[in-house]
Amino acid sequence: MSGGERREQLLGVGRALFAERGFDGTSVEEIAAKAKVSKPVVYEHFGGKEGLYAVVVDREMDRLLKAVTDALTTDAGYRRKLELGALALLEYIEESTDGFRILVRDSHAGTGQGSYASLLSEIAAQVEHLLGKELDQQGYDEGFAAMYAQMLVGMIAMTGQWWLETSRPRREDVAAHVVNLAWNGLGRLEARPGLDPRRRARERERRERRQEKAQAKAEKARERALRRQPPLAPGEIAPLEA
Repeated sequence: MSGGERREQLLGVGRALFAERGFDGTSVEEIAAKAKVSKPVVYEHFGGKEGLYAVVVDREMDRLLKAVTDALTTDAGYRRKLELGALALLEYIEESTDGFRILVRDSHAGTGQGSYASLLSEIAAQVEHLLGKELDQQGYDEGFAAMYAQMLVGMIAMTGQWWLETSRPRREDVAAHVVNLAWNGLGRLEARPGLDPRRRARERERRERRQEKAQAKAEKARERALRRQPPLAPGEIAPLEA
């Protein structure tokens, strides 16, 4: 096995052990035994457990940052970019479960890495300028881009932690519901959110037709009520409508 291949093997072994047991629960002895090498081989490639852990964390962060950034820089509308960004994070969680479990643990002080919250802040910093451009185009103050980036990344990341343990519903449905809340707010939630813009357009048309029918029905009811009112006596003033 070449030096590069051995290094990749140790990274894979360490990644799996760190995900299962955490930094403090994993020893160099376990890493070496799992890889079927001696302890000095681990020290030769990484200088110790801390160096191996730092490389694992850096790789996972790079992979996650690239996935989210690629999604947010696609040629799509504002809402679609948010959907793709949420979906990218959820895809990472589902397809790189060990990596996500490592990131959600508080990183060990000896590695120079921060806590999960600081890692999320780094992700948010990567997308802040993208959100700033979108906010400016939508007529909002781009000075709030940093705050909105923290809100969006935090909301999706916390939902991702919950979803990692439940595995339900599908990641596409989770992304649709998260963006539904972020886009519409609690006061205007869509009953059946989805990632397909054509489906949303059809749902919007149906909702508008229902609203028009409801307004027409209310207008007819008001007209019937007015017709049932007794005629005004001479000099009587009609009451104001509520």
